[in-house]
Amino acid sequence: MIRPVLKYGAPELKKVSSQVEEFGIDLEKLVDDLKQTMYAEEGVGLAAPQIGVNLRVIVVDVTTAGEEGELLSLVNPEIVDSQGRDKREEGCLSIPGFTAMVERPSHIGVRAQDPRGEPVERDAEGLLARVISHEIDHLDGILYLDRISRLKRDLIKRKIKKLIRAGEW
Repeated sequence: MIRPVLKYGAPELKKVSSQVEEFGIDLEKLVDDLKQTMYAEEGVGLAAPQIGVNLRVIVVDVTTAGEEGELLSLVNPEIVDSQGRDKREEGCLSIPGFTAMVERPSHIGVRAQDPRGEPVERDAEGLLARVISHEIDHLDGILYLDRISRLKRDLIKRKIKKLIRAGEW
């Protein structure tokens, strides 16, 4: 089922997500909803808090951006290693229409579980590392706006407030 993506300003986006402790049909349904919603929105990643679910679950697929890759469904993901720095333009399905230059690690090691609870370890670099880092930030209540300069952040926030007042957000 395609679910609405919460937009900047929704309090759920600033909460730290809970660890997944129960694996089963409900989790599989959540992962399927995340996948369907990400593809419908033409995104490269989506975290459960973005659809209002306070659980540590993300889906990522950089092939939608023309990169080589695969669909990843990660439960309770954590970055266990990071190397290098890479600054690129980044956007977010919860902040549509806005982008900013964000610095992130160029290479990461991730430990997680799959939707059945099996352990997963993964190395990622480039766009995949960026997207996984971005989605894990969502699980910690962090938006990319929290990682940019105050000046740029305030500019985007003012534009969003203007859109809200105009009823366009």
